[in-house]
Amino acid sequence: MDLKNKSNLTNEEILDTRKSHFLPTAFLYYKNPLQLVKGKGCYVYDEKGNEYLDSFGGIVCISAGHNHPKIKEALIEMLKDDEIQHTSTIYLNKHIAELTEKVISEAPKGLDKCSFTNSGSEANELAFIAARNATGETMVVNLRHGYHGGTSGTLANCGQSSWRFKAQPVASTTSAMEPYCYRCPFNLKPESCSLECAKNVETTIQTSTHGKIAAFIAEPVMGVGGFISPPAEYFHEVCKITHNYGGKYISDEVQTASGRGGGNFFLTKELKIDADIITTAKGFGNGAPIGAVLMKNDIAQAMGGKLYFNTFGGDPYQTKQALVTMDIIEEEKLIQNAKEMGDILLSGLKDLMKKHEVIGDVRGRGLLVGIELVKDRKTKEYAKDETLEVMEFAKDRGLLIGKGGFLGNVIRITPPLSINKKQVEKIISVLDEAFFELAKQR
Repeated sequence: MDLKNKSNLTNEEILDTRKSHFLPTAFLYYKNPLQLVKGKGCYVYDEKGNEYLDSFGGIVCISAGHNHPKIKEALIEMLKDDEIQHTSTIYLNKHIAELTEKVISEAPKGLDKCSFTNSGSEANELAFIAARNATGETMVVNLRHGYHGGTSGTLANCGQSSWRFKAQPVASTTSAMEPYCYRCPFNLKPESCSLECAKNVETTIQTSTHGKIAAFIAEPVMGVGGFISPPAEYFHEVCKITHNYGGKYISDEVQTASGRGGGNFFLTKELKIDADIITTAKGFGNGAPIGAVLMKNDIAQAMGGKLYFNTFGGDPYQTKQALVTMDIIEEEKLIQNAKEMGDILLSGLKDLMKKHEVIGDVRGRGLLVGIELVKDRKTKEYAKDETLEVMEFAKDRGLLIGKGGFLGNVIRITPPLSINKKQVEKIISVLDEAFFELAKQR
């Protein structure tokens, strides 16, 4: 393809480049993929100017809203002032220092050491390194259905076969049962169970390790797994088990932090999880490539005498954008808004569940909301194709939604935290139409 003197590429030209040169692992949403070129607030626009309500927030990355004026102003000022774009941590820079102080102020007490990365995958890799180094152990316990990133160590702790590769090394990892109330692996009900899923973590340690572990890792809400949202008591029990067997508890908040849970900046703090390490990314920088790892002092001190370095981790522009994002979340009371809009959204979707048999479950916290679709409520057969049809219908009516779950049958809704009631009502209305249309076609 000759790209000389071309200011715009058609969808066909972009698809041709992808087919010719992208890895086959790159996937697209929709039968006719969208080329998104602009964003503002809760809306994005394609190359033809069509407007879409972005209720997936990029991929759970947009917290303050697309192109927030304060973020734009801050970055433009940096460029005008010729501020250095790359320094790394071998030099001093005020932006990384200011962000460090800010993020630690939001963390649970005791997590007062911080390091920045380029992504959530890297953040979790660093968490594994730190936990293994501090404990002298290697074994990490993860959860079936879990997902923690696309690097070697994180994929070794992935609980879904579709993300793993044939030669994926899985040494020093083991998986416990998923705390999936809708599809309880123990065939129990939340109101009558005794946290068997949490106790299974201990059983897993006793039967799959030598009796000591380096870490346990879990998301407060399992994102790619389909927004599985265990009760707080699950995490309390697992923390005790983890610590009893010498391990460090890693709370993966790559998707759940930045106030998206509707209570605190970190959902770990809201749920009173006694974590030793917290990782985050995505909404932390409102789309900027930045992640963070927070850990307790004893873990950090154990790393002394070794070198750890991330070339772009903590660069000025990324740290400034994350800092301004945190300021916006605080000033505009977006955590409170996430709680209020999330309540409206969950209530509306549960009303839809009464009308549409294809909806098997509605769950989530704040603006982390999942709708699990099933072919039959009794058998809970995964409705993968139906999920894709609903996504297409919604897109054609100006609504973008995400999907996840073990077989891709869970609609994921994670709009910017600035979403308003009218926009939430549009999400509910369009999905209502989509489910009615799906029933007619089926």
